[in-house]
Amino acid sequence: MNEQSLSRLSINQETIKQWSLPELAEGCVAAGIDKVGLWRAPVQAYGVERTAGLLADAGLSVTSLCRGGFFTALDPAERARALDDNRAALDEAAALSTDTLVLVSGGLPPGSRDLYGARERVAEALSELVPYAAERGVRLAIEPLHPMFASDRCVVSTLAQALDLAERFPADRVGVVVDTYHLWWDDQAPAQIARAGAGGRIHSFQLADWITPLPEGVLLGRGQLGDGSIDFRSFRTEAESAGFDGPIEVEIFNEALWARDGADVLAEVAERYLQHAC
Repeated sequence: MNEQSLSRLSINQETIKQWSLPELAEGCVAAGIDKVGLWRAPVQAYGVERTAGLLADAGLSVTSLCRGGFFTALDPAERARALDDNRAALDEAAALSTDTLVLVSGGLPPGSRDLYGARERVAEALSELVPYAAERGVRLAIEPLHPMFASDRCVVSTLAQALDLAERFPADRVGVVVDTYHLWWDDQAPAQIARAGAGGRIHSFQLADWITPLPEGVLLGRGQLGDGSIDFRSFRTEAESAGFDGPIEVEIFNEALWARDGADVLAEVAERYLQHAC
């Protein structure tokens, strides 16, 4: 493999979920990949400080930690718990030496149909968290999710909506995630990527393909690069034209990939990245 071409590639932990953290570190080093994206639950299970040491010893940097968010509850006690959990996530991100905490905003509370109100509660939570994040040197990255997730997972469905929230705060504190899986359908995405880049707000760039038919559990419907409908090279060109030169993280939730040998999956991801995104 061309190590120079892979220099910006980051492997999100969920893409090879079948691997333990030590296996992920060993496999990435063997493949010449020096960046990973992490998820809180497996990191907590292994130990945050232990994870930080493992990755530092392997020479791996952490491009993002997922996830914080879920800010939309109506109950004040539930909102307070969410803020406490996000403060803990920021502490974890700082301990892992990553500057980016990915936020999934949360869906509509049970019985509510008020999307506007839910988004405003996201803004209120950001106001609470920005000073704490700044103290820890961590940026908050709002990830818009495909509209099919608006009811139960994320009321922020477009990059424009994410930027409308982010732009209430300094760019070095709150930005956005450009995830091809969630944005490929939106004809406004190129203009919004340019807007995000002009403001210095592209804090994470993630790749996964859109394949159909979607599985019954749509959350696990992300496809291997090249298996679906997304023009990754165009997305990369748009992001780079907007000034983004950071890591490119492959984040795929797919049970078929998880059932395979992890080393084979990693090699295939790297090959598809070079073929479709470079």
